[in-house]
Amino acid sequence: MENKNIILIGMPGAGKSALGVLLARAMNYRFMDTDLLIQEREGKLLCEIIAEEGMQRFLEIEGEVNAGIETERTVIAPGGSAIYSEKAMEHFSRIGVIVYLHVPVTELQKRLGDLKRRGVVLKEGQTLEMLYEERRIYYERYAKVTVDVSGKEIGEILGEMVEKLKAEMAE
Repeated sequence: MENKNIILIGMPGAGKSALGVLLARAMNYRFMDTDLLIQEREGKLLCEIIAEEGMQRFLEIEGEVNAGIETERTVIAPGGSAIYSEKAMEHFSRIGVIVYLHVPVTELQKRLGDLKRRGVVLKEGQTLEMLYEERRIYYERYAKVTVDVSGKEIGEILGEMVEKLKAEMAE
């Protein structure tokens, strides 16, 4: 288990990238933000890909990139919509431990600004609450470990994550 990766899933604004960098440092792992891999591969920002090619094509690209990741001892922070690709999530399950960073929707509303500018994949007429309820089912299904990150200091969250991961990886 020592070469396993740690994959952080959760809604945009849950802290996957910020916590991921700190977790990688604490565990002596590398850090990988898959949104950056997508932007690098496509030569465009996420919001540009969605605007120019549509949500469905963006999800296909995201799934391809995530399913193709081959690494060890890396904290991987995929976009919040990564859970829509069964192939990518099965791949993540094989190469690592999936951790769901849970944040209540009321807190997400405070944390998130303009969803479109953030490159958040929303269907026509879909609210943040609707998106949250739709995705929560997937996050809970795929997660091996869940950490509630709401209303806690970063150090407390990090300590809880490390503790839960060590227990999970020891099995």
